Amino acid sequence: MNITRLYTMQRELDAHIQSNHQLQQDNLIDKKILALLVEIGELANETRCFKFWSLKPPATKEKILEEFVDGVHFILSVGIECGFEGSKLQFENCHSENLTDQFLSVYESVNKFKTSQSFKNYENLFSEYVSLAKLLGFNSYEIEEAYIQKNEVNYERQQNGY
Repeated sequence: MNITRLYTMQRELDAHIQSNHQLQQDNLIDKKILALLVEIGELANETRCFKFWSLKPPATKEKILEEFVDGVHFILSVGIECGFEGSKLQFENCHSENLTDQFLSVYESVNKFKTSQSFKNYENLFSEYVSLAKLLGFNSYEIEEAYIQKNEVNYERQQNGY
């Protein structure tokens, strides 16, 4: 996954959105963190990993990947907002063996980052999210391609008054 390329694309999308909505002077970090939490919840909902009461199967791999990259958009955006865009990220492997535990680890890392917006906490958040991708069966190529496709959709949505 070419993180530098994704950061560049995200910076351009963020600038476009902020310009369209006259938000250039606004601090959006809390809104982006909340949006990330919502996207993680939508992803969990599509996997259905926690729905022990239901027999309905998870969404398609494509739908789950699309939801996953929504989270990538906000993680990149938060990193840009905090000035971490050019920093070298080291991704550690997760220790969770199941999706429910990993989702909880991701939520915990978002909350730690919200409390202290350090590079270490950001790197941990990104690491936990990448670990979630591995448990979901996604590779770097799939994530990057899905991100690029969703980035195009996000531009189209902005043009159509989304």
